[in-house]
Formats: sequence, C-alpha cells, structure tokens
Amino acid sequence: MGLSVVRPLKSMKNSTLAEPISFDTAPPSTAPKRHVGMAALLGLLSMSCVQFGAALSAPTMAAFGAFSTTWLRLAWAAVILALVVRPKLRSYSRAHWFAAGVLGVAMAGMTLCFFSAIERIPLGLAVAIDFLGPLTVATLGVRRLRALLWPLLAVAGVLLLAHDRSGWIGEPVGMLLAVGAACGWGSYIVLMKKTGALFDGLEGLSVSLIAAALVATPFGLIEHGLHIAPMQLAATAGLAVLVPLLPYALEMIALRHMPAASFGILMSVEPAIGAAAGFIVLHQPMTALQLAGTLFVVSASVGVIVTSK
Repeated sequence: MGLSVVRPLKSMKNSTLAEPISFDTAPPSTAPKRHVGMAALLGLLSMSCVQFGAALSAPTMAAFGAFSTTWLRLAWAAVILALVVRPKLRSYSRAHWFAAGVLGVAMAGMTLCFFSAIERIPLGLAVAIDFLGPLTVATLGVRRLRALLWPLLAVAGVLLLAHDRSGWIGEPVGMLLAVGAACGWGSYIVLMKKTGALFDGLEGLSVSLIAAALVATPFGLIEHGLHIAPMQLAATAGLAVLVPLLPYALEMIALRHMPAASFGILMSVEPAIGAAAGFIVLHQPMTALQLAGTLFVVSASVGVIVTSK
C-alpha cells in the first residue's frame, strides 16, 4: 500500500474537501501486480527460513527435546520483537487483544506440533502433510472453476513429495502431529491477515508472539522443568531468528498485499523447500518422484502469482 498525505484541492471554489496524494510510483494498473510479486518474494524468504531453520534445529531438539526447544525459541522471539517494536499495550482495545491472543494460540499449536512431528517423520513428509492447512484455505477461496487448476497441481506435487524410497509409511504419532500442525497453519494464515490489518506495523505480531510463548510455557516446563542448559539457551536464541521471528514478520507483511487464498497456494512451495532442506542439511535423499513433485508445486505457485489480480 502506498503512503499518502492529504492536501486541500487547488480550486476552493468547487469544493473544500481534501484529496489523497499517492506516493506509488507505478501506474495504478501495475501496482497490484507489483505488490503481489513482492509479497510472493517475502513468502519465499519466509518459507526458506522455516525449512532450513527446522533442519538446523534437529541437533538441539535431539539433545533437549522438541517442546522445551520450541518454547524457548518462541520466548526469545517474543522478547526480541517486543524490544524492537515496543507495542503500545495500554492503548489496545478488546478486539486487538482477542485477535492477537487467538493468533498466538494458533502459532503455538502449529509450532509445537510441527517440531514434534519432524522428530518422528522425515522433514519432507511432515511439511507435505502440514501443507494441507494452506491448501484448504486456498481451495475455499477459489471463485472460478479454472482457478482450481493450481490447488490440484499443488496437491499432485505434495503427494509426490510425500513418497520416498520407503513408500508412504510414516510413524502414526508423527503424522497425527503433522495434521495438527496443518490445522494450526491454516488458521494462522487467516488470523495473521486479520491481525495484520488491525494493528500498526508489527505490533500485532509482537503481542501474538507473547501470547504464543505463554501458551507454550507449560509444554516446555513439563518436558524439562526449570532446568535449562546454557547451551540450549544460546542455541534457541539463534534459532528463534530463523523460526519464528523472521518468517512471521515476512508473512504478516506479505499478507497485507496478497489474498489469503493466493498465499495458501504460494505455500505449496514449502514442501519442496522442506525436501531440499532435508537433503542439504540432514542428508535425506530426494527421489525422481520428489523432484517431479518439486516442479509441480513450483509451477502451481508461479501460476497463482501470475494470475493474481
């Protein structure tokens, strides 16, 4: 959205109203597509942070547990962003607190389930199941029958990514946790867009992260109590920047310039990035079918970006 100020009309004889001056440099017909392209780039950066952050988290979670590691990274992210943004807590209405609180619950549930899932099943498979959340949002937002091509292409790609040399088999608990993450992710996209529109800047994200850290606290304490190793504190501080701080900030900005349905289809790239991160960081090999699935989901995302209005 372009910045604007207000000035009086040149001719006061005709009207005393004010007209907005737009600082958008692009013509009106091209500005929306430019915004969608920028939003898509931010989304891709966010997904890369999430998946490589998840892969790099594996040693820390193996040593200290998924719940306590997730809780600490949420807490670090909440503290860092609060110091930077300095949200005006006393000025918020009940609607502000409700929106940020519900988003925080979705963030905590999504993050706890996802990182617990990747302890049990391969990263590519976990992300493929997780993608069912954004895909549901994307499908519900389709208004033209031909636009279903992109969700269907994304589904085909995700199914190919979910199949590796060992077949379709995955640990039941891990797959159930991935489904829980999918529910959280779908809710998160809708709630993030609403919260971003309600608050100024990143204030909504800051309050939501505080809520998410509070929701995750009992899970972290149950796993290890208050016995937190200094190494875990240091490791989670660095990981918090990759996930969730930077991705959530990028996605909140992106969702201000892109419909939630289009953003949901764009997220189809994430299973491909997850498979790539698993291959590069965790040495989880990719099959020919997974490479084909990567091509499908990338094509689906490019399609929705090109056709977005």
